[in-house]
Amino acid sequence: MTNMPYLPLMDTNQDDHLVSLINAMSKAEKRNFKLYVNRLSSKSDAKFVQLFNVVDRLNRWEEALILKKIPTIQKAQLANLKRHLYKQILISLRLIHIQKNVDIQIREQFDFARILYGKGLYIQGLKILDRIRQIAEENHQDLLLLEILEFQKVIEERHITRSRQTKNKVESLIEASETSSKIIQNSTKLSNLKIEIHGFYIQYGHVKNDRDIFIVKELFRKRLRKIKLEGLSFFEKVYLHQCYVWYYYTLLDFEKCLSDAQKWVAIFENNPSMKKEEPELYLRGEHYCLTCLFNLSRLPAFKRNLQRLEQFETVYGEELKMVSHIIYFLYFSTAKLNKHYLEASFKEGIAYVPSILEKIKQYKNHLDPHRILVFYYKIAFQYFGNEDYDTMLDYVNAIINMEVGQLREDLQGYARLLQLIAHYEKANFELLDYLVPTTVRFLEKMKELNEVQKRTLDFLKKLIKNRNIGHQKLFAAFREELHQLAKNSNTRRAILYLDLMPWVESKIQRKSIRSVMRAKLRKA
Repeated sequence: MTNMPYLPLMDTNQDDHLVSLINAMSKAEKRNFKLYVNRLSSKSDAKFVQLFNVVDRLNRWEEALILKKIPTIQKAQLANLKRHLYKQILISLRLIHIQKNVDIQIREQFDFARILYGKGLYIQGLKILDRIRQIAEENHQDLLLLEILEFQKVIEERHITRSRQTKNKVESLIEASETSSKIIQNSTKLSNLKIEIHGFYIQYGHVKNDRDIFIVKELFRKRLRKIKLEGLSFFEKVYLHQCYVWYYYTLLDFEKCLSDAQKWVAIFENNPSMKKEEPELYLRGEHYCLTCLFNLSRLPAFKRNLQRLEQFETVYGEELKMVSHIIYFLYFSTAKLNKHYLEASFKEGIAYVPSILEKIKQYKNHLDPHRILVFYYKIAFQYFGNEDYDTMLDYVNAIINMEVGQLREDLQGYARLLQLIAHYEKANFELLDYLVPTTVRFLEKMKELNEVQKRTLDFLKKLIKNRNIGHQKLFAAFREELHQLAKNSNTRRAILYLDLMPWVESKIQRKSIRSVMRAKLRKA
């Protein structure tokens, strides 16, 4: 079936670095590689070209098949040929990407300056360094800038140069080096902070109790005290707002999170050339604007931001690298599913699912388990909203059966609750008698049994116990419980991930989930 979940984590075909690299190459890159190797004429080179052509048609490394197809290659030669081919592919890719990446251009020129210096032509080397120093400054390449400045200092220290005849030239060089060093130190502290906060979220999800709130706030405040917050460079500003975005996102403060995400994006809007140089960083900022707007249920603003994301791909799409295309797919597809949920346009959302699954297959070696979990959870909710409980179960079961350890255990717990609801709708009461205690044990083992989950489990137990009578009163009572839980900041996370109110209302009003959600949307 087209819409069945795809489980890339179970695919072990792509375990060879050479196969992975060749399969990740575009048609243009493969064509360029063949043009590049045509300049090489030795017999050994001809063998690695043959190896490239054979591996290009494989999905996995199959040594026996390769040796059979290329009888001129001995088994003892294969390991060296693999290494040689891998290196030559990287060299050919570098020749292509040097036109697209300013940092690669700077490194190449820096290498030229080193070669000239080694030849005793240090004045010529300094001229190159002066030129690329300006390029590095204009493109906020702080690490490369410091390396350039340090090499300039080495030359000035060891030789009598024309720079020493220029008043304050050396002093200016020293000052620039000190400034650049401070920027890098501060950027490192900021990037460390955002990784720590992000790591907490990936492991545990949003804060779920006062203890989690205390841990996150103390971690953030302790690290932030050591960071300079005035006179920041481009990346320092972006990293600072990234830190705040993750901080507020983990704390479920979506208003403040949105504010910092908008500031993050605004930095790029004020430096439009950096969208091209750092597209992944820009896309992440847009993603968090969309995520916050979704969690705040601000549909008009959400649509505007989604349109801006599409416009970015239209303008820069042809120039994006593979990693940027993957990130755009992740963020755009997530936003599309969120849009269909906000609009209650579930049929349209379901129609979009096959294209997501196709992309997941295409990028199977580049997607981490967390991304797959989130996609399947959001897809499951599209089918939930459309009241297609059979297909919903396919995705819920895929989440439950994924071997991901403790990664996003919160999503795995919510998936189990959706599993119970789907079986209730299918009147699988005997199965529910087994699944309910199993779910309780799982959640207790993961220490994830929060108040929303407890109340939901209690409610489902009542439905199962009273399976032969009407459930209107039970649903009405549970609706009141959900209203109370929504007012509690400690249960807000569960309400976000387990949005059961439309389902409950549909049972009380005896309408479809879609009609209940659209009626609410019209009143907003």
